[in-house]
Amino acid sequence: MAICGTSSSNSSSSKGWILHGLAVGTAAAVALGAHAYFYYRYRSAKFRSRVVGIIPARFASSRFEGKPLVEILGKPMIQRTWERAKMATSLDHVVVATDDDKIAECCRGFGADVVMTSVACRNGTERCNEALQKLREKYDVVVNIQGDEPLIEPEIIDGIVKALRAAPDAVFSTAVTALKPEDAFDPNRVKCVVDNRGYAIYFSRGLIPFNKSGKVTPQFPYLLHLGIQSYDSKFLKIYTELQPTPLQLEEDLEQLKVLENGYKMKVINVDHECHGVDVPEDIEKIEHYMRERNLD
Repeated sequence: MAICGTSSSNSSSSKGWILHGLAVGTAAAVALGAHAYFYYRYRSAKFRSRVVGIIPARFASSRFEGKPLVEILGKPMIQRTWERAKMATSLDHVVVATDDDKIAECCRGFGADVVMTSVACRNGTERCNEALQKLREKYDVVVNIQGDEPLIEPEIIDGIVKALRAAPDAVFSTAVTALKPEDAFDPNRVKCVVDNRGYAIYFSRGLIPFNKSGKVTPQFPYLLHLGIQSYDSKFLKIYTELQPTPLQLEEDLEQLKVLENGYKMKVINVDHECHGVDVPEDIEKIEHYMRERNLD
């Protein structure tokens, strides 16, 4: 026959379950509160309406020092990126965020607004956040435009902004394009896999998905991640306060910290033939591409 009683072990166990329940309940309340917040904003006519494009640029780089200032057919690469970004209709303002005086002087020389940021920024996202805090105007969306994408199409910028506005459950949006077979095993070309609803599952420097043969499947639509990304400005502040995550550190990919912390990332698939500059050898490739198509 069962005997009802209260032992110290049962009491401790009960207290543990109560505390666990409170923790779960608190987490659920926070999640529901966040969902309600974004849903309310989504229904507002001003949902993610003000957009700033920020081009983070640093002089120091282990793979390519001084990369933003290297000339591509007579113009600094950072200038070409800025000129393309200015053509995007979704951006209310475009600025360059840098910790280097030489880059700042160059950018001001061709008419760009510059925000000086700390050398302590660990990546472009942190630099974007610091620049955002220093701007006088308030913005709902920040587009992180990689300074090493001198041929980024303005339509891609507009596309990821539109995608973020249309996905209130996402805090981040980015773009992918078809991966060329010759780039399959290049760790400088970041690959991406997405779900059936267009949300990111994972990013890697290795080939993903990876089959048992260890070879590229010619018919498979592998995806190459383009560096451009946009964030809800409120999430951007949260991002910088999150601790580095294991996958982020292992792959050295800052977007993985978003996924590892359970946030959603919307991905659009675009047709983008020419990619960014990662190493000095890429300059010759881009100049050849531009000459062939008579691009200034």
